[in-house]
Amino acid sequence: MEIIEGAEAYLRHLSEVRRLSPATVRAYRADLAGLALACGDIDLAVVDLDNLREWLWQAVQRGDSRATIARRTAAVRGFFAWATETGVVPTDPSLRLVAPKRGRTLPKVATAEALDGVLERLEAAAAEGDPLALRDHAMLELLYGAALRVSELCGLDVDDLDRDRRTARVLGKGSKERVVPFGVPALRAVDAYLVRGRSALLARRAGDPVASALFLGARGGRVGPRAVYDLVSRELGPELGAHVGPHALRHSAATHLLDGGADLRAVQEILGHASLGTTQIYTHVSSERLAASYRLAHPRA
Repeated sequence: MEIIEGAEAYLRHLSEVRRLSPATVRAYRADLAGLALACGDIDLAVVDLDNLREWLWQAVQRGDSRATIARRTAAVRGFFAWATETGVVPTDPSLRLVAPKRGRTLPKVATAEALDGVLERLEAAAAEGDPLALRDHAMLELLYGAALRVSELCGLDVDDLDRDRRTARVLGKGSKERVVPFGVPALRAVDAYLVRGRSALLARRAGDPVASALFLGARGGRVGPRAVYDLVSRELGPELGAHVGPHALRHSAATHLLDGGADLRAVQEILGHASLGTTQIYTHVSSERLAASYRLAHPRA
């Protein structure tokens, strides 16, 4: 079996059996296509450790980040582990492949005051009654209020919201379902959008209506991640002084929860992290903010 053929079988396994996200499968597809390009589409059994090291060295020479190289190492390790388990290759050449350590970068976090300003501005725009302004306000309130991933927000259906309990049922990574709470401001924004905005957007749909989708695009179909990215970048980018995406709201929500005294385990459940270690990065963010406040305020700092 050659590399490309084996890669497609492995990617089907990731998608259908392990239920990894489409974004992860796309990234691994690109990584394994790069391996095939570097080695030539040779038989998998012929690939050895030197081939793999040369492939990663080429990535270093191109200036790829350590995070990208670490992901490529993970992709090829998983690929050859699967190929060994299924008998496609007799031995795993990736066992001695060493990945560079990822540099820890703290996520960009907006202050609660900055987010209040952004959301108040969106609320004022929504009060004019424009359907897209109503939607945009509701989307950002829910992204921040429930600490959602962009895919989770875009995948929400109307029936996924329990407005009495103020909870949303979301489908996270690995198709894992969880129920997350959200606050009164998000409920008010969503209610205003449902009453005055969503039906107007639904009427713009040329084909069959998408009656189940909560958030709709300008043409009446289910809203896509690109539209949410553009919205967050436009509204939150000036506050953080950088190009940011929807994850900045999730980072901010997690940090503000911990700053407010929330239990780390509770934050893990809200975020849908499989490992507590993933959630612990936000304790570092809070510690950094505490240290910065100390340095600014204490006369003996």
